[in-house]
Amino acid sequence: MAFLLDVSWGSLALNAALVLVPVLALTPFVQAGNSLPPGPLLRHILPITHKPELILHDYAKKYGPLFSVWMGQKLFIVISEPQIARDLLTNAGAIMSSRSPSLKNTTILHHRGITASKYDDRWRLHRRLGNYSLSIKAIDSYAHVLDYEASVFVHTLYAEGNKGAVSINPMRHAGRFAFNNMLTISVGTRSATDPMLERTLDLAMDSEFMELTGALCNETDFWPILEYLPNSKYKRAQALHNKIISIYGDVYNSIKTKIDNGEGVPDCLVRTLIESSEIEKLDWLDTCLLAAAFTMGGVHSTSGVIDWFLALIPLHPEVQRKAQEELDRVVGRERWPNAVDENNLPYIRAIIKEVERLHAPFWIPAPHCATEDYDYNGMFIPKDAVLILNCYTMHHNEERYPDPYTFNPDRFLGDNLTSEDSAKLLDPYARDHWAFGAGRRICPGMAVAERELFLAFSRILWSFNVLEDPKEPIDLGRYRGKAARTPLGYKVIFEPRHEKVHQMLAEIQETVVGVS
Repeated sequence: MAFLLDVSWGSLALNAALVLVPVLALTPFVQAGNSLPPGPLLRHILPITHKPELILHDYAKKYGPLFSVWMGQKLFIVISEPQIARDLLTNAGAIMSSRSPSLKNTTILHHRGITASKYDDRWRLHRRLGNYSLSIKAIDSYAHVLDYEASVFVHTLYAEGNKGAVSINPMRHAGRFAFNNMLTISVGTRSATDPMLERTLDLAMDSEFMELTGALCNETDFWPILEYLPNSKYKRAQALHNKIISIYGDVYNSIKTKIDNGEGVPDCLVRTLIESSEIEKLDWLDTCLLAAAFTMGGVHSTSGVIDWFLALIPLHPEVQRKAQEELDRVVGRERWPNAVDENNLPYIRAIIKEVERLHAPFWIPAPHCATEDYDYNGMFIPKDAVLILNCYTMHHNEERYPDPYTFNPDRFLGDNLTSEDSAKLLDPYARDHWAFGAGRRICPGMAVAERELFLAFSRILWSFNVLEDPKEPIDLGRYRGKAARTPLGYKVIFEPRHEKVHQMLAEIQETVVGVS
């Protein structure tokens, strides 16, 4: 019999399709005497919607660090060990870096926008253009934006929490912080300064994108026949694509009109794309989806890490106290931390890395796809196989991270590298974590995310004692999301630590009131 793993059976089309295809035995892929990596003998005929990372973790224990599993008509090769990740996704990256057809890649993003592009010249072009806005040099040019948004974020927590008098849910504020950073990078302004851009915020915060794009969560990704049958998820994906194009098309047209009229437009990704469209042979869809991928992709990853941080830190007062002692010693209480302080605050960096390790926003980063047959250590990886980086198992490896289920930033003390630099280490076992993916399709926004997280974590800890509301205990075991993982709603108290906090936030109030 086939695996039916805690999923809903929602569509007549699915029932109709499944009776037409065999689901029992694995197809015996063999080449030159090499067979597939080991794995379950039976196919999953339905997606794994409930905690797929735990299913993969159990399989890794049973079948080893490289195993194969069939999901409908698709073969997935699951990588659960650092050296294998480097061998396949980096060293063999020329043939292991494409994208497989899926709701996300094909229907929603039309194989564009960096994240969904096949490994081809379009991807190289989009990646190169994206790097103009994401390089260290580029970040320095808009560092004031990241600094300002961090100020707005801290002020919002202070104001909504009535100066620490009431508990609040910080998650939407974390989302707006991350979103306004990426929106400014993409289109040159923040959402609250333009009513039209509020639509982009609503889209970025909508769970529909994450509901439809989980790597193992959609039957339509496993059974291509469903694209041609009545299918609610396929219709939802088409509707989401149309919504993205409508919203970002309006943004494009607005910026294009300003440029054509000789009006000032800040340096931003869309302006760069418009001005280089003829030279680079970019079309309108390229620009819209590249801008959308930037803003939406940068929201859930960064805000998700902040969400987990603010849920964890009240439960670990010893960690909070140690971080605040470091901040008082290095920064003092007359100003709050800035980007120049980052290298002198190793414990803050350790906290960020530990949150990313223990609660990576995506346990299954966007899957890769093989474009050629490949033999690896006596195992055969066929063309079109989908490769999954099993971050959950890698982040809970007891040899690499002793007591891996415990929140312990001390494990990263002495690690003075940024995560971007750590990902470049020749020894994959020395890498800090794998939350940003691996190989040629590693997240291009790592440096921006690290800057955002440092400013948010350090300024929150400098400003507040973050406390659990005794009336509403935090439950870290309850979380939501299929593609991304975020805590189920919670509330915390942001208690100002000292008088300077009140003074500083009062000084910036005129700047942030009405635009947060």
